[in-house]
Amino acid sequence: MITRPLDLASKLRPEPRTFDALFFVNAGLLVLFFQLFGSRFVLSPGLGVDFRLPEMPGTELIATTSTISIKNSGQIFADGLLNMEQLRGWLKAEARKTKHPSLLVRMSAGVPVSVQNDIVSAAREAGFGANIVLAAEESPRDASAGRGP
Repeated sequence: MITRPLDLASKLRPEPRTFDALFFVNAGLLVLFFQLFGSRFVLSPGLGVDFRLPEMPGTELIATTSTISIKNSGQIFADGLLNMEQLRGWLKAEARKTKHPSLLVRMSAGVPVSVQNDIVSAAREAGFGANIVLAAEESPRDASAGRGP
């Protein structure tokens, strides 16, 4: 009696013996939610909204046969998420697909130069040669530039 002075446990309603319909509705909605929003098509570990290419004046469009994307967190995407060893095998397979392979490397603005060098050297070893293009966006022009008096 000293440890439970108000005896609140006796005043509580007894636990239900069976699950009511609301429990099954809630459980079904939870399963539906995780099926829809846990899908790899909705929340895939792809390029997020924060992916920005570096800016460079005088950029131009070039057609390439293969494309990879690298985020500044170190994630490499080419037909899915790859590590550096898997990327080397993927590059060799892509280089064998066409007679004159070319590679577009899309890197986020914060990717270290050492990672860029590793990827470019792996692509050259795989057979891309000098046909490696580093993606960049055209830097925004000054509003007053190019306008006459």
